[in-house]
Amino acid sequence: MGHVIERDELPHNETAYRFEGYLHGDANVSFFLIDAPPVGGPGLHTHPYEEVFVIQDGEVTFTVGDATIQANAGQILVVPAGVPHKYVNSGAGRARHIDIHVSGRMSTEWLED
Repeated sequence: MGHVIERDELPHNETAYRFEGYLHGDANVSFFLIDAPPVGGPGLHTHPYEEVFVIQDGEVTFTVGDATIQANAGQILVVPAGVPHKYVNSGAGRARHIDIHVSGRMSTEWLED
């Protein structure tokens, strides 16, 4: 049977809400709901699964392997498993995006301090 989860019930900080599927009916997906000010973003990291970024508002600059990729509202970026990546809100306003982890449990290896 399905169930509704209130966003505010999820672990969160000022910019991100974290949903891990294994905590919610064993869903085989996890994600962050991001609402970040300019310049914010995580350091270089990898995951043992693909990560899909759905940009809803703003401009986000990604480093994916050796490539720099600009993504804007309405675009989707797929980062393959094991590829180092990071991003920064490169726009003048807030960036809103959903960062989908293709796993019921998040696993991150941080490559920068």
